[in-house]
Amino acid sequence: MKKGCLIGGLVGLIAIVGIFFLYAVGIYNNIVPKMNAVESQWGNVETAYQKRADLTEQLVETVKGARDFEQETLTQVIEARSKATSTTIDPSNLTPESIAQFQQAQDGLTGALNRLMVVVERYPDLKSNQNFLALQTSLESMAEEIRFEQRKFNETAEVYNTYIQKVPNNMIANFGNFERKGYFKASEGAENAPTFEF
Repeated sequence: MKKGCLIGGLVGLIAIVGIFFLYAVGIYNNIVPKMNAVESQWGNVETAYQKRADLTEQLVETVKGARDFEQETLTQVIEARSKATSTTIDPSNLTPESIAQFQQAQDGLTGALNRLMVVVERYPDLKSNQNFLALQTSLESMAEEIRFEQRKFNETAEVYNTYIQKVPNNMIANFGNFERKGYFKASEGAENAPTFEF
């Protein structure tokens, strides 16, 4: 009789452990696609910023052709572009600190481009250059695309972060080393959105 109870208890314990294990595997398997979605959306953000960097390079080449253009402003754009393109983040390390550092480099390029556009006002030949005007329009649309991809990234990261913070998901997330992802935040002075006037 005692042996039967012992075996029954052991089977019950194994069943409970098995159910818990399957439940934990289910949670883990739900975290993975959410994390992958965040990393995939990060790729979209990087692609949008790379397009802007490429347009900036074309813009610089166009502006270089203008006679007597202010070299200091052009140099600032070139340096800011270089810093923005060299600042990268491993998609598995999208911490709030790494995203803030990335965003700071990108904001430096945005500021340099804004200064360039102000200076261009003094160069009527450049303002009427069709190539310059096309690049200007493309940069404006890229700014919108970047904001869209940032918002989408924040939404995707929020779904992931919320899921891994809930109980008991947080225990499985800690066990699997799934960490919170950072968000894009408005830059200082963002409430005064810059405008490109050409």
